[in-house]
Amino acid sequence: MNTSRALLYSFTDPTFRPLKSPPDISSPKRRPRERLNFRVRLHNHRCCVSRVSVRNSGRGETWKVYADVKSEPYEILKSVPESVKLEEDALDDVVLDSTMPWWEEFPKRWVIVILCFSAFLLCNMDRVNMSIAILPMSAENNWNPATVGLIQSSFFWGYLLTQIAGGIWADTVGGKKVLGFGVIWWSIATILTPVAAKVGLPFLLVVRAFMGIGEGVAMPAMNNILSKWVPVSERSRSLAFVYSGMYLGSVTGLAFSPFLIHQFGWPSVFYSFGSLGTVWFAAWLSKAHSSPLDDPQLRPAEKKLIFANSFSKEPVETIPWRLILSKAPVWALIVSHFCHNWGTFILLTWMPTYYNQVLKFNLTESGLFCVLPWLTMAFSANLGGWIADTLVSKGLSVTTVRKIMQSIGFLGPAFFLTQLSHIDSPAMAVLCMACSQGTDAFSQSGLYSNHQDIAPRYSGVLLGLSNTAGVLAGVFGTAATGYILQHGKNSSLAFVAAETKYYIAVSCVTHSLPSLLKFETLNPTPSDSCALIHSLVTFSGSWDDVFKVSVGLYLVGTVVWNLFSTGEKILD
Repeated sequence: MNTSRALLYSFTDPTFRPLKSPPDISSPKRRPRERLNFRVRLHNHRCCVSRVSVRNSGRGETWKVYADVKSEPYEILKSVPESVKLEEDALDDVVLDSTMPWWEEFPKRWVIVILCFSAFLLCNMDRVNMSIAILPMSAENNWNPATVGLIQSSFFWGYLLTQIAGGIWADTVGGKKVLGFGVIWWSIATILTPVAAKVGLPFLLVVRAFMGIGEGVAMPAMNNILSKWVPVSERSRSLAFVYSGMYLGSVTGLAFSPFLIHQFGWPSVFYSFGSLGTVWFAAWLSKAHSSPLDDPQLRPAEKKLIFANSFSKEPVETIPWRLILSKAPVWALIVSHFCHNWGTFILLTWMPTYYNQVLKFNLTESGLFCVLPWLTMAFSANLGGWIADTLVSKGLSVTTVRKIMQSIGFLGPAFFLTQLSHIDSPAMAVLCMACSQGTDAFSQSGLYSNHQDIAPRYSGVLLGLSNTAGVLAGVFGTAATGYILQHGKNSSLAFVAAETKYYIAVSCVTHSLPSLLKFETLNPTPSDSCALIHSLVTFSGSWDDVFKVSVGLYLVGTVVWNLFSTGEKILD
């Protein structure tokens, strides 16, 4: 019968000092004079351990637990002998010998963060693919610009509906269930989009609204689960990393959609992107838990780190709406989110038109520069997250850090937008726009991190409230910009600008992948493109007026945020 010796544990706790060198506890000749407390965790139903011994290595207070392992299996007893029973807290001071693979030692909280990042990557991939696929779809179904605008807006019907509802659901039943539901729901809606388009326009509108329902719960659910898994010292960079998934998802969707359309037809975009959600869902079910308390495999050291900034362990049964809405920092979040998203949505929605009308870039040039802000925001968001967490670790208060980062997120874009009217060089104008979006992304470490600071138990509800205001700001801000620029004109500039955006997105990838996708492939001809540009009405309004409104709201947000926000917990 073969035997071998395995190292079970190695520990160096100075408080653990046996009176004598621990004997072989299984030896019939030598009985221990005192009980030795330790735990051997067994993962199988059978055991091969026949003898366990503890030895002092002679180096300080280091002790090691060994086991002689035989090839003959023995049944595990249901009851543990008194001689080897553990006291409940004994394992807390045990340090495992680092012989496990690196992927098993990878922090579980960052597995959750990476999965959330992947979900947000898929979120924007599934959202932006319609902006590319709408070109062949509209040509195939003879949709006019008004119909295209209706299809695009139908997404927000469901998206607005589930912001607050998703937050309530996440806070009461757990973020794992809600985010998993959201991803699988919008993935199914994405896969069904080609089928609905062939059945008829009403069915397509319903499916797009259903997709908005799924994506609407994503942000509140993510905020809820990270509030339980991520300690405050890592909060900014974890949230910044997750939100950067949205920015990179837009770039990825714009890059791969034209290739898939050219090779396999426009339905392939929805089938392929939607199927990725099912793969993510399988990983989510096996790896994620709503709370560290629910994860039986979480290592004690990591659990201790997470609980160092402990949250209330009791589940949320009811939402104290009156208490929540009576707090000034909550309203500071809502108002600041509105002010922030007004400027952000205007820049992202109208930037292609600004490049074309003011800077006189052609479609291909505009398309290339349209990707730049997404990449800039992805980089700046992660940079801001690391800076914020470093400041917190250096002893700066969370309140001060949140105010600093959000002030950059407000005053940075405000400054660079005011410079545009004084710049004649297109290159400098593009640089200003990129810097504006880059500093805007510092908000991920400001107001977007603050929900978890002030009310970790209700962070999903808080994000639902503030993001509802943010989405409304995007809708109203985009419409108000169109009114300012189109002032007095009868034609619908909003639809023309939206149609221009679709051509620009295709041109962007056409320029970088000329051998894979030609502009004519998606039906519009060069003459169509020229006609589209010439159909843009002459603005009687001014871009300066548009930027002044955004700057004014940025300044209002700065004042409100610095007066009323806090990084301390106000709701428990």
